[in-house]
Parts: sequence; structure tokens; C-alpha cells
Amino acid sequence: MPTGSVFRQFVLKVHSRCDLACDHCYVFEHADQSWRGRSNEMAVATMAQAARRIADHAERHGLAEVGVILHGGEPLLAGPAHLADLIAALRVPLERVCRVDLRLHTNGVLLDRRFCDLLRAEGVRVGISLDGDREANDRHRRYRDGRSSYDKAVRAIELLRAEYPELYSGILCTIDVANDPTAVYEALVSHGPPAIDFLWPHHTWDRPPPRASATAYADWLAVIADRWLADGRPVAVRMFDSIISTGRGGASFTESLGLEATDLLVVETDGEYELADSLKTAYQGAPDTGMDVFGHAVDDVADHPGIRARQGGTAALCEKCRECPVVSTCGGGLFAHRHSEATGFANPSVYCDDLLAVIRHVQRRTTRASQELSLDTLMSLATGYGDPPAIAQLKSAQTTGNRTLIARVGGRTAPSEAWTLLNRIGSAHPEALDSALAHPYIRAWAVHRLRKSGDLASGPGGHALPPGPPDDGLLATVACVAAARAGVAATLTVPVQEGAIYFPAVGRYEVPGRTSTTVEVGDGELHVANAERVEYVRYLTAGTFSVALDDLDPFRDCHDWPAAGRLDQRRFEEWQAAFQDAWALLEKQYAEYAPSITQALTTIVPLEAPGGGRSVSSAARDAFGSVGIALPESPALLCLLLLHEFQHVKLGAVLDFADLYDRHDDRTYHAPWRADPRPLEGLLQGTYAHIAVADFWLRRTRSPEPADEALRHFHDWYPKTLAATRTLQTSGALTGLGEQFVASMRRTLESWPAPEEYQAVRTTGT
Repeated sequence: MPTGSVFRQFVLKVHSRCDLACDHCYVFEHADQSWRGRSNEMAVATMAQAARRIADHAERHGLAEVGVILHGGEPLLAGPAHLADLIAALRVPLERVCRVDLRLHTNGVLLDRRFCDLLRAEGVRVGISLDGDREANDRHRRYRDGRSSYDKAVRAIELLRAEYPELYSGILCTIDVANDPTAVYEALVSHGPPAIDFLWPHHTWDRPPPRASATAYADWLAVIADRWLADGRPVAVRMFDSIISTGRGGASFTESLGLEATDLLVVETDGEYELADSLKTAYQGAPDTGMDVFGHAVDDVADHPGIRARQGGTAALCEKCRECPVVSTCGGGLFAHRHSEATGFANPSVYCDDLLAVIRHVQRRTTRASQELSLDTLMSLATGYGDPPAIAQLKSAQTTGNRTLIARVGGRTAPSEAWTLLNRIGSAHPEALDSALAHPYIRAWAVHRLRKSGDLASGPGGHALPPGPPDDGLLATVACVAAARAGVAATLTVPVQEGAIYFPAVGRYEVPGRTSTTVEVGDGELHVANAERVEYVRYLTAGTFSVALDDLDPFRDCHDWPAAGRLDQRRFEEWQAAFQDAWALLEKQYAEYAPSITQALTTIVPLEAPGGGRSVSSAARDAFGSVGIALPESPALLCLLLLHEFQHVKLGAVLDFADLYDRHDDRTYHAPWRADPRPLEGLLQGTYAHIAVADFWLRRTRSPEPADEALRHFHDWYPKTLAATRTLQTSGALTGLGEQFVASMRRTLESWPAPEEYQAVRTTGT
């Protein structure tokens, strides 16, 4: 069975009636009125059978835990004794198979110590419905005779807080824009909930929500979000936390947001399986499955069309949603809210404008520019290109990452003058430090050091380790370069490795027969004592664009092919001529790629040519801003290799800060351009890079001289790349953000004026 068809959450209706008459209740007041024909309460035998079905499902799918919510109606109408029997019947079969996260949702008016003692004994956590302050709550949550339920609900909350705090799971609050958002927020927070769940009132396109403007609900929520953020996020708010999490490629914590496949199933009081309760707002019978616990296994329900409709990620959404910039967070909104009589569920949410506005608002307020990538940046890069603001943010994020790495190396190295100098420059001249750290292979060097010390896996927030061995030259050489760029005078003792010192992006100073030497920094220059010979890093230029051709860095040899040694002058001049012509071609025919390359490519490492006319190139995951290339036989091929490898550079940097796929997925996938199957990241990297390869050959078909060759290559690369996007989309391993990213990659491919015979390929992706 597909992973998306595994149910991990179960809502069990232990009572079908309620003691309140809330006028916004989807169970009693909306289109589906099936409650009228239900038994009032769930029988113990029904619960026992439901528990056996859930246990069988958990065992078959190897689930370590399932979540169960006791629900209604009002579940406390079952009474303490019957509720105790139901919980016992539930636990017996389930706890032989897996853990149970057991919760109960209630309006709170009946909650007393008898119930709380039972719930404590059974480990059942309690969520209480409260719409804010008294005025807000009384707007909807009243008894049938009009009496307020506010005091009893608040009393229940205070009982939990005072005597049963471990049971208190939070407050559920249905939004009403007629209420004062600040008053609602303050009232809810005053009750000290572990979490607040703001719920969209249930509406459809045929019965739209009342609103004074297209974004009335977003405006209301934005007031609360701003206050919540200003207060330092004092309580978990599932909606806002989900917006923040999904914007970074993480999970959603609520059914109403995100692209995760549905994993929730409802069991009614009579044992009937139902789809999500919220569907009761759509039409009579909307949540029906025609199956029950007595005649059907849970797995049988997984094949129901209503379940399959919510398993397809972006592909299952309407066109407007698929093209939306926030689809990875919104996910089309709650399924029920998409319904209309005319087009069924093939619509965006009736809250579409609100969702877009509140998602953008929260993400703008919570994206830290130096450490995280905004959604706009990710979507710009997902096209395959990346506009200047996107590349600027990518570089900014890498700068932060570089500082984090060098700080970890410094913290894992014995105290030294170099580390003191680095900290001083970082405080007084941060731009000089960042410029020095931008050399790509400093990161490769730092990662090598941390791997040797066993400190790499702990992450930026890992536990501090005691200082380690002396500096091997990394800190000292970076400190010297940073001091020179800052115009700071300094004198350091620098380790000598294999008879030389390499200063990043500057050059190699030969200091034979010594283990260390003194380096004086002054007037922006490096003066190395005892140096007998200096080889400087040389630069390739094309117009105003310049990149280092680094054949000296001792950590440059981290590519898929061996790095070349020091090039003689004739070979360097061949590189210069080829680079100048390649860049002229790139600017002329591939102008969309040029800005990102000029912004972020700083270094080319020449690789050993393998012979036989083969062209080889590489991008190292830990060397942002650099590519490795063996000089090919023509400037056009050099242009292609630059485009290809810089795609890897960009995507590698994205993956440093955004989760596009499940990193625990250990499957391998067919890559049409390779004989061996690839892990998901390898397939994603290859597909992204080959967008540029296919694009290169497509545009070459417009030039008379290479048109035939270009068309042959395009006919080869285009269908392979398009098919790979489909493999990624159907893998089930992409996060919501990853689905959106890959969908944008595919749209780029499908937007091209491909040869006529490839129209079918563009349509099917096969």
C-alpha cells in the first residue's frame, strides 16, 4: 500500500449528541444531517471492534504510534463510567501493537474531577473549545435556551491548569472576524494553554463566509500573528507554526494546511468509517464511505476515492492552486472548503485570498534574511534560473553558514592568536571576514576538520566539545587574508604544511624546511618570513566578469575528478581564451543564467582531462561558488559545463537551508541519464542541472551551424529531464516545499517551444 494510504490518526465518535447548540457547528448545523440517524453513544463492542481494526492496521504497516481523539457531539455526555469502559476496550488490542496518543476534545461544560481523575488514570489529554473572551465565546457557544457556556468552559480550563496540568493539551478557537482579535488572543493566552488551534469556520463556495473584504480573515489573523510574534511566541499556535514550518520545507501541524497526504479516519458511534468530519459542511453524505468496522478493515478505506483525492499532493489540486506561490504551505486549504455544486472539490479554498495573505504575512515576519530562504527566493531558483535578489539571499545564507562553520572549527581548536584576530575582525570589519570566508574551499577545509574531530554531525546547535588540537593553518591563513582586506595590521605565527602556506584566493608561499613561520599583515599585503617562492592565484576575465582559476588550494581536490596541478603559462592562456569566448556565448544566448553566475561563481578549479575527447566537470557539495572543469575542446562546451555545474552549486546551496525531500528516504530511483539508480537527492540534483543542459541544446538549435547536432542532443536530454521530474513528483518523498519546487522545474520545461514531435512527451512526462 502506498505510504500516503497509511492512517495514523483516528477520530472516534463516542457520543453523537451535544449539550450546546453552537450555531457554527458543522455536525449539527450544516449540510450533512446524518447525526439524526446515529445511535446516541458508541457501544463498548463497537469500540472494541474499532480498536481491533486499528491495531491490525498499525501492525500491518509497522506503526510505532497512532493518535486517537475521543470526539462527539460532546464526548463527556457518555458519562464517566461508560467512557472508562470505552477507553479500556480501546487500549487492550492497541497497546499490544503500538503506543497510543489518546486525546479528548470537549466543550468543557461537563468536565469535573470525576472525569479528570479518569482521564489522568488513562493518560488522556484534553483540548477545550473556547472562542476567546466572554463576548466572543457567547457569540456562538450557547445552550439551546440561549444561556452562556463561557463560565463553565473557563472553569474547566482552570481545573485542568490547577489540578491536572499534565492533561491540558490546549484550546480550540473558531475564528469570527466580528470579534476583536486582540481581545480574543489576550483571553486565550491568559488561560495558559500549551497550544492554540485557530479553526476556520466551515464554509464552501455555495455558502461563503461572511466577510467585509476579500482578506477579512487574514487581516484578523495578522493582528494576532503580530502580537504573538511581538510577545516572543509564548504559546504554540498550530496555524502559525505550520506556516513557518512548511515555508522551510517542514511538516504542517494541522489538517487545514500543507500538502501531506491525509492520514485521518473517523469512526462514528455506530462503527461506520467516515472521511474527515469537516466534509459535513459540503453536502449530505459527503463524508460517507459505505464501510464500517464490522465488515471492513481500515486498509479497505484507503482505496476510497475520497481518500485517494487527498493523496496526490500538488497534482491533485486545481490549476490555480498548482500555480500558486504558497501552495506548499496552503496545500489548497481544507478539502471541505473547496467544494461547490458546480465543480465539486476541483477549486481553491473559499478562503483562498485569506490563506495567501496570512501565509505571506507570517512568512515575511518570520524569515530571517541571513539564515533562511524566502519562498520568493526558492520559487525564483525553482525555475532553473534565479533572479539577482534570489542569488543575493542565497549568498547571504551561505555567509551565515560559513561563519557558523568557522566558529565551530575555532571552538574545536586550541586557543590561538589567529582565533582572537578572527573574532576581532568579525566584530569590527564583518565585511572583510565574510569576503575572506567566501572562498569556496574554506568550507571544504572546515568540514574536513570537523569530520576528523567527530563534531560535524552535531549540527550548529550541537553540544560544545572541549578544545581540540592546534590550528593546522585554516584559522591563521583566513585571519591573515581577512586582516589584509580589512586594512588591519597584524602579526601571526602560521603553520606550514608540506613546505608551503596557501592563503585562500591569494596564493601559495613556499617555506621549505619549516613547520611554521611569521606572517606580517600591513597595508593590505601579506609578508611571509622565510618564503622562497610565491605562486599567485590567477584570474580569468571576460569583460567585467572575473573568476579565480585556482590550481593551488590544497582542499580543491574534492571533486568527482582529480584536480589538475599548477598550469603552465601556455595552458593558462588557453583557459583564458576559451573562457572569454564561452562567456560571450553565455551572455548572448543564455542571458537568463548570466546574472546568477556573475553574482556567485568565484572560482574554477581545472581538472585533469581524462583523454579520449571526453568532457568532465563537477560541483562539490561543500564548495559553494566553485566548479571543477577539465578544459573542453571548444568554448561552446565550456559554456555548457559552466551552466550545468552552476545548477548543482545553486541547488546544493538551497538544500543547505531548505528541506525539499525526506532525508530518511533511503530508496534509489531511475535516472534516465545513468545506468545506476540514484538516491533522491542525486536524482533531484541531476534533474535540476539537466534543465540547463536541455536548455543549452534547445537554444543551439536556433544557430545554423550546430543546429543538427543541437537538435540531436536536445531530443536526447529533453525527454529524459522531463521524465525525471515525473519520477520525483511520484516518489512520495518530496516535502510540500519540494513538490512546489519540482512542479516549478517541470513548468519551466513545459514552457519551452519544443519540437513538434515532442508535444506528447511534454503533456505526459513519460
